Amino acid sequence: MFFVGKLGRNAIATVGLTESVITIVYSISFGLSTAATAIVARRIGETNHEGAAHAGAQSLLVALIVALLLSVAGMTFAGDILTLMGASEDVVQQGAVFTRIMFGGSLAIILLFLINGLFRGAGDPAMAMRSLWIASGVNIVLCPLFIHFFGLKGAAIATVAGRSSGVLFQSYHLFRGSGLLKLHAKHFAFDAGVVGSLISISWPAALQFIISSGSWIMIVRLVAETGGTTASAGCQIALRSFIFFILPAWGLSNAGATLVGQNLGAKQPQRAEESVLLIAKYNSILMGLVMLLFLFFSNPIVRLFTLDEAVIEYGTRALEIFGSGFILYGIAMVMTQALNGAGDTRTPTVINFVCFWLFQIPLAYLLAEGFHMKSSGALAAIPIAETLIAGVTWYYFKRGKWKAIQI
Repeated sequence: MFFVGKLGRNAIATVGLTESVITIVYSISFGLSTAATAIVARRIGETNHEGAAHAGAQSLLVALIVALLLSVAGMTFAGDILTLMGASEDVVQQGAVFTRIMFGGSLAIILLFLINGLFRGAGDPAMAMRSLWIASGVNIVLCPLFIHFFGLKGAAIATVAGRSSGVLFQSYHLFRGSGLLKLHAKHFAFDAGVVGSLISISWPAALQFIISSGSWIMIVRLVAETGGTTASAGCQIALRSFIFFILPAWGLSNAGATLVGQNLGAKQPQRAEESVLLIAKYNSILMGLVMLLFLFFSNPIVRLFTLDEAVIEYGTRALEIFGSGFILYGIAMVMTQALNGAGDTRTPTVINFVCFWLFQIPLAYLLAEGFHMKSSGALAAIPIAETLIAGVTWYYFKRGKWKAIQI
Protein backbone atom coordinates (compact mmCIF):
# COMPACT_ATOMS: atom_id res chain seq x y z
CA MET A 1 0.00 0.00 0.00
CA PHE A 2 2.95 2.34 0.69
CA PHE A 3 4.22 1.99 -2.89
CA VAL A 4 0.79 1.80 -4.53
CA GLY A 5 -0.16 5.02 -2.72
CA LYS A 6 2.20 6.89 -5.05
CA LEU A 7 0.02 5.92 -8.02
CA GLY A 8 -3.01 7.88 -6.77
CA ARG A 9 -6.38 7.29 -5.15
CA ASN A 10 -7.71 5.04 -7.93
CA ALA A 11 -4.83 2.62 -7.41
CA ILE A 12 -5.33 2.67 -3.64
CA ALA A 13 -9.04 1.98 -4.06
CA THR A 14 -8.34 -0.87 -6.50
CA VAL A 15 -5.97 -2.61 -4.10
CA GLY A 16 -8.34 -2.11 -1.19
CA LEU A 17 -11.46 -3.31 -2.98
CA THR A 18 -9.64 -6.32 -4.45
CA GLU A 19 -8.24 -7.31 -1.07
CA SER A 20 -11.69 -6.92 0.46
CA VAL A 21 -13.08 -9.53 -1.93
CA ILE A 22 -10.01 -11.78 -1.90
CA THR A 23 -10.65 -12.23 1.81
CA ILE A 24 -12.92 -15.03 0.57
CA VAL A 25 -9.70 -16.84 -0.41
CA TYR A 26 -8.21 -15.93 2.96
CA SER A 27 -11.34 -17.30 4.62
CA ILE A 28 -11.00 -20.71 3.01
CA SER A 29 -7.27 -20.65 3.76
CA PHE A 30 -8.07 -19.81 7.37
CA GLY A 31 -10.54 -22.68 7.58
CA LEU A 32 -8.08 -25.25 6.25
CA SER A 33 -5.28 -23.84 8.39
CA THR A 34 -7.44 -23.92 11.53
CA ALA A 35 -8.44 -27.54 10.94
CA ALA A 36 -4.85 -28.57 10.19
CA THR A 37 -3.52 -26.78 13.28
CA ALA A 38 -6.14 -28.37 15.54
CA ILE A 39 -5.60 -31.93 14.27
CA VAL A 40 -1.80 -31.73 14.04
CA ALA A 41 -1.56 -30.17 17.52
CA ARG A 42 -3.80 -32.91 18.95
CA ARG A 43 -1.70 -35.67 17.32
CA ILE A 44 1.54 -34.04 18.50
CA GLY A 45 0.12 -33.84 22.03
CA GLU A 46 -0.59 -37.56 21.76
CA THR A 47 3.03 -38.08 20.50
CA ASN A 48 1.59 -39.52 17.25
CA HIS A 49 3.95 -37.84 14.78
CA GLU A 50 3.02 -40.13 11.87
CA GLY A 51 -0.64 -39.25 12.34
CA ALA A 52 0.27 -35.54 12.35
CA ALA A 53 2.22 -35.87 9.07
CA HIS A 54 -0.60 -37.87 7.45
CA ALA A 55 -3.19 -35.21 8.41
CA GLY A 56 -0.92 -32.48 7.04
CA ALA A 57 -0.55 -34.24 3.69
CA GLN A 58 -4.31 -34.75 3.35
CA SER A 59 -4.90 -31.05 4.00
CA LEU A 60 -2.52 -30.20 1.13
CA LEU A 61 -4.54 -32.37 -1.26
CA VAL A 62 -7.72 -30.52 -0.35
CA ALA A 63 -5.94 -27.16 -0.74
CA LEU A 64 -4.82 -27.90 -4.32
CA ILE A 65 -8.37 -28.62 -5.49
CA VAL A 66 -9.87 -25.57 -3.77
CA ALA A 67 -7.15 -23.23 -5.08
CA LEU A 68 -7.75 -24.31 -8.69
CA LEU A 69 -11.47 -23.52 -8.47
CA LEU A 70 -10.89 -20.11 -6.85
CA SER A 71 -8.21 -19.07 -9.34
CA VAL A 72 -10.36 -19.83 -12.38
CA ALA A 73 -13.40 -18.02 -10.95
CA GLY A 74 -11.44 -14.93 -9.82
CA MET A 75 -9.51 -14.53 -13.08
CA THR A 76 -12.68 -14.91 -15.16
CA PHE A 77 -14.79 -12.37 -13.26
CA ALA A 78 -12.15 -9.83 -12.14
CA GLY A 79 -13.86 -6.76 -13.62
CA ASP A 80 -17.28 -7.83 -12.40
CA ILE A 81 -15.90 -8.23 -8.89
CA LEU A 82 -14.70 -4.62 -8.78
CA THR A 83 -18.00 -3.37 -10.19
CA LEU A 84 -19.93 -5.35 -7.59
CA MET A 85 -17.84 -3.68 -4.87
CA GLY A 86 -19.00 -0.25 -6.00
CA ALA A 87 -15.83 0.78 -7.85
CA SER A 88 -16.02 3.62 -10.37
CA GLU A 89 -15.58 2.90 -14.08
CA ASP A 90 -12.02 4.30 -14.01
CA VAL A 91 -11.08 2.04 -11.11
CA VAL A 92 -12.49 -1.00 -12.93
CA GLN A 93 -10.62 -0.20 -16.15
CA GLN A 94 -7.31 0.40 -14.38
CA GLY A 95 -7.59 -2.29 -11.75
CA ALA A 96 -9.08 -5.40 -13.42
CA VAL A 97 -5.65 -6.75 -14.35
CA PHE A 98 -4.48 -6.32 -10.73
CA THR A 99 -7.50 -8.26 -9.49
CA ARG A 100 -6.98 -10.99 -12.11
CA ILE A 101 -3.35 -11.56 -11.11
CA MET A 102 -4.14 -11.57 -7.40
CA PHE A 103 -6.84 -14.23 -7.80
CA GLY A 104 -4.52 -16.18 -10.08
CA GLY A 105 -2.16 -16.46 -7.10
CA SER A 106 -4.78 -18.10 -4.87
CA LEU A 107 -2.70 -21.28 -4.53
CA ALA A 108 0.16 -19.31 -2.97
CA ILE A 109 -2.23 -17.66 -0.51
CA ILE A 110 -3.83 -20.93 0.56
CA LEU A 111 -0.56 -22.83 0.91
CA LEU A 112 1.09 -19.98 2.82
CA PHE A 113 -1.76 -20.06 5.37
CA LEU A 114 -2.09 -23.83 5.46
CA ILE A 115 1.55 -24.85 5.80
CA ASN A 116 2.10 -22.23 8.48
CA GLY A 117 -0.87 -23.78 10.29
CA LEU A 118 0.88 -27.15 10.08
CA PHE A 119 4.07 -25.72 11.54
CA ARG A 120 2.19 -23.97 14.34
CA GLY A 121 0.27 -27.12 15.18
CA ALA A 122 3.58 -28.96 15.46
CA GLY A 123 4.83 -26.30 17.89
CA ASP A 124 7.19 -24.61 15.41
CA PRO A 125 5.83 -21.07 14.94
CA ALA A 126 9.35 -19.78 14.24
CA MET A 127 9.33 -21.64 10.92
CA ALA A 128 6.00 -20.02 10.05
CA MET A 129 7.49 -16.64 10.95
CA ARG A 130 10.54 -17.14 8.73
CA SER A 131 8.39 -18.04 5.73
CA LEU A 132 6.44 -14.81 6.16
CA TRP A 133 9.67 -12.83 6.51
CA ILE A 134 10.76 -14.21 3.15
CA ALA A 135 7.38 -13.63 1.49
CA SER A 136 7.18 -10.05 2.76
CA GLY A 137 10.83 -9.31 2.09
CA VAL A 138 10.66 -10.42 -1.54
CA ASN A 139 7.45 -8.43 -2.00
CA ILE A 140 8.99 -5.27 -0.50
CA VAL A 141 12.06 -5.54 -2.74
CA LEU A 142 10.17 -6.33 -5.95
CA CYS A 143 7.17 -4.03 -5.45
CA PRO A 144 8.78 -0.62 -6.21
CA LEU A 145 10.79 -2.15 -9.04
CA PHE A 146 7.82 -3.81 -10.73
CA ILE A 147 5.54 -0.81 -10.16
CA HIS A 148 8.13 1.35 -11.92
CA PHE A 149 8.04 -0.88 -15.01
CA PHE A 150 4.48 -2.24 -15.01
CA GLY A 151 2.42 0.17 -12.87
CA LEU A 152 -0.32 -1.26 -10.68
CA LYS A 153 0.00 -4.63 -12.38
CA GLY A 154 3.56 -4.82 -11.07
CA ALA A 155 2.32 -4.61 -7.49
CA ALA A 156 0.22 -7.74 -8.01
CA ILE A 157 3.10 -9.62 -9.65
CA ALA A 158 5.40 -8.69 -6.75
CA THR A 159 2.86 -9.84 -4.18
CA VAL A 160 2.29 -13.21 -5.85
CA ALA A 161 6.06 -13.69 -6.31
CA GLY A 162 6.67 -12.90 -2.64
CA ARG A 163 4.03 -15.33 -1.42
CA SER A 164 5.28 -18.03 -3.78
CA SER A 165 8.83 -17.69 -2.46
CA GLY A 166 7.50 -18.11 1.07
CA VAL A 167 5.68 -21.29 -0.01
CA LEU A 168 8.86 -22.70 -1.58
CA PHE A 169 10.71 -22.10 1.70
CA GLN A 170 7.89 -23.80 3.65
CA SER A 171 7.78 -26.76 1.29
CA TYR A 172 11.51 -27.39 1.57
CA HIS A 173 11.34 -27.62 5.36
CA LEU A 174 8.09 -29.58 5.28
CA PHE A 175 9.52 -32.28 3.00
CA ARG A 176 13.26 -32.09 3.69
CA GLY A 177 13.51 -30.53 7.15
CA SER A 178 14.34 -32.09 10.50
CA GLY A 179 11.40 -30.88 12.63
CA LEU A 180 8.68 -32.95 14.30
CA LEU A 181 6.54 -32.69 11.16
CA LYS A 182 8.05 -34.20 8.02
CA LEU A 183 5.93 -35.32 5.07
CA HIS A 184 6.68 -38.28 2.77
CA ALA A 185 4.98 -39.68 -0.34
CA LYS A 186 3.14 -42.37 1.65
CA HIS A 187 1.30 -39.68 3.64
CA PHE A 188 -0.47 -38.48 0.46
CA ALA A 189 -2.43 -41.69 -0.10
CA PHE A 190 -6.02 -40.47 -0.03
CA ASP A 191 -7.67 -41.06 3.35
CA ALA A 192 -11.40 -40.34 3.34
CA GLY A 193 -11.60 -40.44 7.13
CA VAL A 194 -8.94 -37.81 7.69
CA VAL A 195 -10.22 -35.64 4.82
CA GLY A 196 -13.69 -35.88 6.33
CA SER A 197 -12.38 -34.72 9.71
CA LEU A 198 -10.52 -31.86 8.06
CA ILE A 199 -13.61 -30.74 6.18
CA SER A 200 -15.80 -31.13 9.27
CA ILE A 201 -13.56 -28.76 11.23
CA SER A 202 -12.52 -26.47 8.37
CA TRP A 203 -15.88 -25.58 6.82
CA PRO A 204 -17.24 -23.89 9.98
CA ALA A 205 -13.87 -22.16 10.44
CA ALA A 206 -13.92 -20.99 6.81
CA LEU A 207 -17.53 -19.91 7.17
CA GLN A 208 -16.53 -18.16 10.38
CA PHE A 209 -13.96 -16.09 8.51
CA ILE A 210 -16.24 -15.61 5.49
CA ILE A 211 -18.91 -14.22 7.79
CA SER A 212 -16.51 -11.75 9.39
CA SER A 213 -14.75 -10.80 6.16
CA GLY A 214 -18.08 -10.59 4.37
CA SER A 215 -19.17 -8.10 6.97
CA TRP A 216 -15.99 -6.10 6.29
CA ILE A 217 -16.77 -6.23 2.56
CA MET A 218 -20.24 -4.82 3.16
CA ILE A 219 -18.84 -2.01 5.30
CA VAL A 220 -16.08 -1.22 2.77
CA ARG A 221 -18.75 -1.08 0.06
CA LEU A 222 -20.89 1.19 2.25
CA VAL A 223 -17.91 3.50 2.77
CA ALA A 224 -17.38 3.66 -1.02
CA GLU A 225 -21.08 4.42 -1.57
CA THR A 226 -21.34 7.14 1.07
CA GLY A 227 -17.90 8.74 0.72
CA GLY A 228 -16.74 7.95 -2.83
CA THR A 229 -13.25 7.00 -4.01
CA THR A 230 -11.56 9.43 -1.59
CA ALA A 231 -13.21 7.88 1.47
CA SER A 232 -12.55 4.39 0.10
CA ALA A 233 -8.84 5.15 -0.36
CA GLY A 234 -8.55 6.62 3.15
CA CYS A 235 -10.36 3.63 4.62
CA GLN A 236 -8.05 1.18 2.84
CA ILE A 237 -4.93 2.91 4.18
CA ALA A 238 -6.39 2.81 7.69
CA LEU A 239 -7.33 -0.84 7.23
CA ARG A 240 -3.77 -1.78 6.17
CA SER A 241 -2.36 -0.02 9.22
CA PHE A 242 -4.95 -1.72 11.42
CA ILE A 243 -4.02 -5.16 10.05
CA PHE A 244 -0.29 -4.50 10.49
CA PHE A 245 -0.59 -3.50 14.13
CA ILE A 246 -3.01 -6.26 15.05
CA LEU A 247 -0.69 -9.01 13.77
CA PRO A 248 1.07 -9.45 17.16
CA ALA A 249 -2.35 -10.15 18.69
CA TRP A 250 -3.01 -12.64 15.91
CA GLY A 251 0.31 -14.36 16.67
CA LEU A 252 -0.50 -14.67 20.36
CA SER A 253 -3.97 -15.95 19.51
CA ASN A 254 -2.49 -18.64 17.25
CA ALA A 255 -0.22 -19.64 20.11
CA GLY A 256 -3.34 -20.09 22.20
CA ALA A 257 -4.84 -22.42 19.58
CA THR A 258 -1.69 -24.55 19.50
CA LEU A 259 -1.43 -24.74 23.30
CA VAL A 260 -5.08 -25.73 23.61
CA GLY A 261 -4.71 -28.49 21.02
CA GLN A 262 -1.48 -29.91 22.40
CA ASN A 263 -2.63 -29.78 26.03
CA LEU A 264 -5.93 -31.46 25.22
CA GLY A 265 -3.99 -34.14 23.35
CA ALA A 266 -1.82 -34.58 26.47
CA LYS A 267 -4.98 -34.81 28.66
CA GLN A 268 -4.24 -31.49 30.41
CA PRO A 269 -7.44 -29.40 29.97
CA GLN A 270 -6.79 -27.18 32.99
CA ARG A 271 -3.37 -26.23 31.68
CA ALA A 272 -4.98 -25.44 28.32
CA GLU A 273 -7.39 -22.99 30.00
CA GLU A 274 -4.64 -21.36 32.06
CA SER A 275 -2.54 -20.85 28.91
CA VAL A 276 -5.40 -19.06 27.14
CA LEU A 277 -6.14 -16.76 30.09
CA LEU A 278 -2.47 -15.80 30.33
CA ILE A 279 -2.34 -15.04 26.61
CA ALA A 280 -5.52 -12.95 26.89
CA LYS A 281 -3.88 -10.89 29.64
CA TYR A 282 -0.75 -10.17 27.60
CA ASN A 283 -2.78 -9.49 24.48
CA SER A 284 -4.87 -6.90 26.32
CA ILE A 285 -1.77 -5.07 27.50
CA LEU A 286 -0.22 -5.11 24.03
CA MET A 287 -3.38 -3.96 22.28
CA GLY A 288 -3.88 -1.22 24.88
CA LEU A 289 -0.55 0.29 23.80
CA VAL A 290 -1.56 0.07 20.13
CA MET A 291 -4.88 1.74 20.95
CA LEU A 292 -3.05 4.75 22.40
CA LEU A 293 -0.86 4.89 19.29
CA PHE A 294 -3.87 4.99 16.98
CA LEU A 295 -5.82 7.50 19.03
CA PHE A 296 -2.97 10.04 19.21
CA PHE A 297 -0.78 9.39 16.14
CA SER A 298 -3.20 8.38 13.38
CA ASN A 299 -2.45 11.37 11.17
CA PRO A 300 1.34 10.78 10.93
CA ILE A 301 0.73 7.08 10.22
CA VAL A 302 -1.65 7.82 7.33
CA ARG A 303 0.75 10.43 5.91
CA LEU A 304 3.31 7.67 5.37
CA PHE A 305 1.11 6.33 2.56
CA THR A 306 -0.23 9.39 0.73
CA LEU A 307 0.10 13.18 0.33
CA ASP A 308 -3.54 13.63 -0.71
CA GLU A 309 -5.01 15.78 2.07
CA ALA A 310 -8.58 14.61 1.47
CA VAL A 311 -7.51 10.97 1.69
CA ILE A 312 -5.44 11.74 4.81
CA GLU A 313 -8.48 13.27 6.50
CA TYR A 314 -10.64 10.20 5.87
CA GLY A 315 -7.81 7.80 6.76
CA THR A 316 -7.05 9.56 10.04
CA ARG A 317 -10.67 9.47 11.13
CA ALA A 318 -10.97 5.79 10.18
CA LEU A 319 -7.81 4.86 12.08
CA GLU A 320 -9.01 6.65 15.20
CA ILE A 321 -12.32 4.76 15.02
CA PHE A 322 -10.54 1.43 14.52
CA GLY A 323 -8.14 2.20 17.36
CA SER A 324 -10.86 2.70 19.94
CA GLY A 325 -11.57 -1.04 20.10
CA PHE A 326 -8.11 -2.61 20.02
CA ILE A 327 -8.20 -4.17 23.50
CA LEU A 328 -11.50 -5.84 22.66
CA TYR A 329 -10.18 -7.08 19.29
CA GLY A 330 -7.33 -8.77 21.17
CA ILE A 331 -9.60 -10.51 23.68
CA ALA A 332 -12.04 -11.67 21.00
CA MET A 333 -9.23 -13.11 18.87
CA VAL A 334 -7.73 -15.10 21.75
CA MET A 335 -11.05 -16.59 22.84
CA THR A 336 -12.07 -17.43 19.26
CA GLN A 337 -8.76 -19.12 18.45
CA ALA A 338 -8.84 -21.05 21.73
CA LEU A 339 -12.19 -22.56 20.73
CA ASN A 340 -10.89 -23.23 17.21
CA GLY A 341 -7.76 -24.90 18.58
CA ALA A 342 -9.94 -27.30 20.56
CA GLY A 343 -11.75 -28.24 17.35
CA ASP A 344 -14.90 -26.31 18.30
CA THR A 345 -15.13 -24.22 15.14
CA ARG A 346 -18.93 -24.12 15.12
CA THR A 347 -19.46 -22.00 18.24
CA PRO A 348 -17.32 -19.06 16.96
CA THR A 349 -19.08 -19.37 13.59
CA VAL A 350 -22.51 -18.89 15.15
CA ILE A 351 -21.18 -16.01 17.28
CA ASN A 352 -19.73 -14.34 14.17
CA PHE A 353 -22.96 -14.70 12.24
CA VAL A 354 -25.07 -13.15 14.98
CA CYS A 355 -22.64 -10.36 15.90
CA PHE A 356 -21.56 -9.41 12.38
CA TRP A 357 -24.53 -10.06 10.11
CA LEU A 358 -27.43 -9.58 12.47
CA PHE A 359 -25.86 -6.75 14.45
CA GLN A 360 -22.85 -5.04 12.84
CA ILE A 361 -24.13 -4.64 9.27
CA PRO A 362 -27.60 -3.32 10.21
CA LEU A 363 -25.94 -0.98 12.72
CA ALA A 364 -23.51 0.28 10.06
CA TYR A 365 -26.37 1.12 7.66
CA LEU A 366 -28.36 2.73 10.47
CA LEU A 367 -25.49 4.98 11.50
CA ALA A 368 -24.30 5.75 7.95
CA GLU A 369 -27.65 6.45 6.32
CA GLY A 370 -30.25 6.58 9.06
CA PHE A 371 -28.26 9.01 11.22
CA HIS A 372 -26.45 10.56 8.19
CA MET A 373 -22.97 9.82 9.64
CA LYS A 374 -21.88 8.45 6.25
CA SER A 375 -18.48 6.66 6.20
CA SER A 376 -17.75 7.45 9.85
CA GLY A 377 -20.99 5.79 10.90
CA ALA A 378 -20.22 2.70 8.84
CA LEU A 379 -16.81 2.34 10.47
CA ALA A 380 -18.10 3.04 14.00
CA ALA A 381 -20.11 -0.19 13.85
CA ILE A 382 -16.86 -2.19 13.83
CA PRO A 383 -15.57 -1.53 17.39
CA ILE A 384 -19.13 -1.67 18.73
CA ALA A 385 -19.65 -5.15 17.27
CA GLU A 386 -16.23 -6.32 18.46
CA THR A 387 -17.22 -5.38 22.01
CA LEU A 388 -20.17 -7.74 21.75
CA ILE A 389 -18.03 -10.52 20.25
CA ALA A 390 -15.41 -10.24 23.01
CA GLY A 391 -18.06 -10.63 25.70
CA VAL A 392 -19.86 -13.56 24.06
CA THR A 393 -16.69 -15.56 23.20
CA TRP A 394 -15.38 -15.04 26.75
CA TYR A 395 -18.65 -16.45 28.12
CA TYR A 396 -18.53 -19.58 25.95
CA PHE A 397 -14.86 -20.16 26.69
CA LYS A 398 -15.45 -20.00 30.44
CA ARG A 399 -18.32 -22.53 30.15
CA GLY A 400 -15.61 -25.06 29.25
CA LYS A 401 -17.53 -27.38 26.92
CA TRP A 402 -14.61 -27.20 24.45
CA LYS A 403 -12.54 -29.36 26.84
CA ALA A 404 -14.61 -32.45 26.00
CA ILE A 405 -14.35 -32.26 22.18
CA GLN A 406 -12.71 -35.26 20.46
CA ILE A 407 -11.05 -34.97 17.05
